[in-house]
Amino acid sequence: MSSTLGIIGYPIGHSISPVFQQAALDHCQIDATYTAWEVPPEGVGEFVQGLRQPQTLGINVTVPHKEAVIPFLDEVDEWATEAGAVNTIVHREGGRLTGHNTDGYGFLRALREEANFTPQNRRALVLGAGGAARGVVLALLRDGVGRLDIANRTLARAEDLLELAQRRDISGQALPLEGQTLTDAAAQADLIVNCTTIGMTHGPDAGGTPLTRQQIPATSLVYDLVYNPLETPLLQEAAQAGAAQLGGIMMLVHQGAASFEMWTGRPAPIAVMVEAAVAAMTARAANEN
Repeated sequence: MSSTLGIIGYPIGHSISPVFQQAALDHCQIDATYTAWEVPPEGVGEFVQGLRQPQTLGINVTVPHKEAVIPFLDEVDEWATEAGAVNTIVHREGGRLTGHNTDGYGFLRALREEANFTPQNRRALVLGAGGAARGVVLALLRDGVGRLDIANRTLARAEDLLELAQRRDISGQALPLEGQTLTDAAAQADLIVNCTTIGMTHGPDAGGTPLTRQQIPATSLVYDLVYNPLETPLLQEAAQAGAAQLGGIMMLVHQGAASFEMWTGRPAPIAVMVEAAVAAMTARAANEN
């Protein structure tokens, strides 16, 4: 019997996870189908209970369900507990469902393997203080970042997130997402991570960038979690500044690869997944134009 995998969200039409996950399954000759399911908030509990069927290996979870699925699971791992969100559910022996969060792992794995960058004892500037930023901050703290500054439009949210660093005696500051303090923090950063939606296609600030080339040091790595478009305005500014760049498509693939390995027990074919993901985004951009 063919196995079932997939992703739930609301809406879900934007997701390219089915493209690169199915490419990985086919490459590894695993008899499974990866499907996107649009599940309204009121249907989350019933859907999760249905995952206990023998043919279901597990699912990915995207917005707005990353927190809502937690009460329906038998166990939630440390990463997901600390992040307060689940993006991967694995169907275990006996029908048990376990919740995981591979976002931080995918973030770090892309950072190390694609950019050859290790956060340990380095200075990082995180732009944004939402759910994505929380996962990034936790990952950086686990990997021994030396200093962590967090910039956000709402300063109170940046201050709340910064408490995670302060509990670990990591120095840093909360600052607004504009002005001289942001420029000063960027000038000293080894790593700049954009966790906002600024520059995202169809977003509220699609053509914008949180930093200009004048604010980006040539010695830094700029990591933009936005992956639509593949080359964001921020990455263009980083290139003009002479800085290294890493696009969000790599984190997306690496967090998905971690899920794939949990479900199948097989090494994920990263190159195959990246090729499929980039092709999907390129085709989508061509259709939109």
